[in-house]
Amino acid sequence: MAAVIAAFILLHRKTYSDDPQIAAVQHLAERVTGEYPSGFEFRLAARASADFNTTSARPSEDWFRLESGGGKIVITANNANSLAVGFNHYLKYWCNRTVGWFKNEKVTLPSKLPVIEEPVVVNARVQDRFFLNYCTYGYTMPWWKWEDWEHFIDWMALQGINLPLAITGQEAIWYKIWTEMGLSDEQVRSYFTGPAHLPWHRMLNIDHWGGPLPKSWLEGQEALQQQIVAREREFNMKPVLPAFAGHVPAALKEVKPEAQIERMSDWAGFALEDYPYFLDPMDSLFPVIQKKFLEKEIELYGTDHIYGIDLFNEMIPRSWEPEYLARVSRQCYESLAAADPDAVWLQMTWLFYNERKYWFVDDTDDRVKAYITSYPAEKSLLLDYYCERMEVWQKTQSYYGVPFIWCYLGNFGGNTYLAGNIADVNAKIENTFASAGSNFKGLGSTLEGFDCNPFMYQYIFEKAWDYDLHKDIDEYSKRLADRRTGAATEAGRTAWNNLLHNIYIDRSVPGHSPILNLRPSFGRSSSYHSSIRFTYQNDELLKVIKGLLEADGSGAAYEFDIVNLTRQWLGNRFEAKFAEYKKAYETARAGSEGAAEALETMKTLEAELLATFDTLEELLQSQSYFLVGKWIADARSWGADAAEADYFESNARNLLTSWGDRGNLLTDYADRTWAGLVSSYYKPRWELFFADVNAALASGSDFDQKAFDEKCKDLEYAWWAQRVGSFTASPVGNSVEIVKKICQR
Repeated sequence: MAAVIAAFILLHRKTYSDDPQIAAVQHLAERVTGEYPSGFEFRLAARASADFNTTSARPSEDWFRLESGGGKIVITANNANSLAVGFNHYLKYWCNRTVGWFKNEKVTLPSKLPVIEEPVVVNARVQDRFFLNYCTYGYTMPWWKWEDWEHFIDWMALQGINLPLAITGQEAIWYKIWTEMGLSDEQVRSYFTGPAHLPWHRMLNIDHWGGPLPKSWLEGQEALQQQIVAREREFNMKPVLPAFAGHVPAALKEVKPEAQIERMSDWAGFALEDYPYFLDPMDSLFPVIQKKFLEKEIELYGTDHIYGIDLFNEMIPRSWEPEYLARVSRQCYESLAAADPDAVWLQMTWLFYNERKYWFVDDTDDRVKAYITSYPAEKSLLLDYYCERMEVWQKTQSYYGVPFIWCYLGNFGGNTYLAGNIADVNAKIENTFASAGSNFKGLGSTLEGFDCNPFMYQYIFEKAWDYDLHKDIDEYSKRLADRRTGAATEAGRTAWNNLLHNIYIDRSVPGHSPILNLRPSFGRSSSYHSSIRFTYQNDELLKVIKGLLEADGSGAAYEFDIVNLTRQWLGNRFEAKFAEYKKAYETARAGSEGAAEALETMKTLEAELLATFDTLEELLQSQSYFLVGKWIADARSWGADAAEADYFESNARNLLTSWGDRGNLLTDYADRTWAGLVSSYYKPRWELFFADVNAALASGSDFDQKAFDEKCKDLEYAWWAQRVGSFTASPVGNSVEIVKKICQR
């Protein structure tokens, strides 16, 4: 009997490969499916000439092959990253499965793995696949622990990402450097912002706000970064680490009075004391600090010799003379090369879009050219940051031969708004492959926050691989529908075809928000918003929702989609009803014929508009993606004690609402239609608005928007500073049943 048991254990034990790359993918497959991948065989091999069937003019070494053999699905590729892409390709196109970017999105394999009738070979079209944005570390990831990162790194590997931005834990290094240079513990920790605002501190936009940063945070982030970069390298990724961009504490002027340190211009309306300080790259101290930082960073985190430095992000240089811009960038590069001779400088080109009126004066590009060509092109890598809006490579003679990556941004502030001009993005990427020079090196995405359009980012990275399906939106929508609903159904395919052709037609813009998330107003809201609205018919969106219900799908992706789309439909309907309310108000305020009837209409619409918040709250509570309670719980989990937990919670709340001090210019920039925010923050503002409008009409006076805005600012401040309300961190209710109920009303 013992022999039988031993044989059974031997037969069923988990056996991982001795090859670390194969073992990495085996573990990945087990993590994302919840079971040991016994039905798969992973192999590493050099690509045979017969497998080199790419149509790309800039082929990569990366490739994979899928086939059935020996009763298993055999995946062969050149490295762990390509093996992961091959595994994901099989999940998507044979199993109708989607692996999402959050840790709760596991997939269940079919009871019998579908057979691959003929071997499939896919080659990468580009070598570099970049992901993330400095802002993502504030709008999505500031509170993540290792389990969040572990799943997300798996997701990146499955998409073939091999250049992830990796900027966690840098404050721990800066703390060591600044204290070694003579600054006190308090001076350094007060120089840092609060955790959620650190991306803008790192980008030389603000200092101090929300500080001082707890020492426990610095230590925890250092340990986390070591785990992050180690796992990323297991999947052949090259983490893009930070380097010194000239940002220094104001107190450094006391220690180094001879250094050329100057206060930068204001940013987003922050107070003078929050303005950052900049050390001129041509100062002799600049390379000294660069060397100190890289030595400590490499000691702690290793290096793949790619460093992100952005000197003038949303800031104005001291001079716009091309000679000055060239000297500054050349000196910055030389400081990097002196510290690491193999260094490649990666920088975002958001500045060329955002400050384009300065960089492209009189429609010339002399300033841009001087800035990016003053050091060796082979030591540079540019991120064309917001290509769905403006392809800078088109305005700069393909960046004058400097290597660049075409990037899709797609989200600002983590706003929950349906956006993604998929057909236009497809056309732009294909045109870049056809028209850009050989310095076009890759595809990437620079989203500010993980949002409500996850398929768009998966689509971008599919474009990096050479197969025809993603080039035809009609065909692509069918297969996308199959995996988002979990099965191939006509209703699901029709719904997704309508989505891609009729709803996902507009690009994302900053402040892309439903008006129910904004500070109420009869005109332009005084909080941050875009005047660009949705251009489709809301009835078309309702038709899609009903089509997905008819498809009767299953799985995390399906449930997310129906809640996500219904959330947007309710927000759009709110906007239409508020337009009716405004019209009725104007009639009632004029006191003309029909005023009494208009008042009754206002009363009815007010009740309907406020009821929308309650409907949304019930809907959103059913999905963990849309819970402010989870965001808050994650923030509090970093606290070493109750006081620190309160500090982290206030910081987390602030970013989503006021963004900074009371009445900050960025108020509502990062708004989200999330349960908890809807009930305790957005709804009370609208209740206050309706109360003030009714009071004004009753007294025969005009509605005082400025007075109302001041009341709102008090409410907004209290919500984050006093931590108003408590919220569930776990989903409640059945998403499908709730959506069905809403659609029947």
